[in-house]
Amino acid sequence: MQIFKNIEIIDLCLFLTKSKTLVIPDVHIGYEEALNKQGILIPRTQFKEIMINIEKIIKEVIFRFNSINQIIILGDLKHEFGRISETEWRQTLRFLDFLSKFCNNIILIKGNHDTILGPIAKKRNLEIVDNCLVDDILFVHGDKIPTEISKQTKTIIIGHEHPAISLKQGPRVEKYKCFLKGNWIMNKKIISKLEKYAFKEQRIYNLIVMPSFNPLIEGTDILKEELLNPLLKQADIGKLDVFIVGDNVYNFGKIKEIVKHMK
Repeated sequence: MQIFKNIEIIDLCLFLTKSKTLVIPDVHIGYEEALNKQGILIPRTQFKEIMINIEKIIKEVIFRFNSINQIIILGDLKHEFGRISETEWRQTLRFLDFLSKFCNNIILIKGNHDTILGPIAKKRNLEIVDNCLVDDILFVHGDKIPTEISKQTKTIIIGHEHPAISLKQGPRVEKYKCFLKGNWIMNKKIISKLEKYAFKEQRIYNLIVMPSFNPLIEGTDILKEELLNPLLKQADIGKLDVFIVGDNVYNFGKIKEIVKHMK
């Protein structure tokens, strides 16, 4: 499903059809190991599910669009802040090696969990960057307001929030991961706090928020929980469009309309 001009939702990823760029959000490799360390016992099947899903997505992209020119990992490739465990080393390298079979140009956006990703990136000669501009689309992780936005930027794509939505049908409530689309205003109040921002006047950008790719991270319920993302805190939440990912992708319309129908 097309979420924006030349931008397709492919399961939990985005594909930019013009530049042939695959965007993978918040993989959080090693999350189940972190839960195990906290005493939460779950079977370690997460990485297998991640690999199955990314292979399925890549096959669909190549079938529909023939090739992938570049891959952007939108931050939080791995989960742990501290030392890199042997499992994380092995799984993260395996994930990157799998992607490199289909595309040599892999860009790592730095997320707030990527404090020690450097040694892994160095192993595969990959650079970690704070942001990436493709045509008029700026990619940042989303844990902070971007301070460097070029004049050609029209759209900002972020992760970090892991948006999801709970839908009720009778007694049953089910939580679904979702994409959000709307506008984000860089107003004068925000501009005044930024040193590197190039413009003095207020600007409006298209905003797309991606869900978590990790199967164990359901995400933040946008109807019930407080949103942590600094960009979303400045957005008109009710006017955001919701695209739910289930067995297919469904456009559920604006948040304010969903809330109205659920009352």
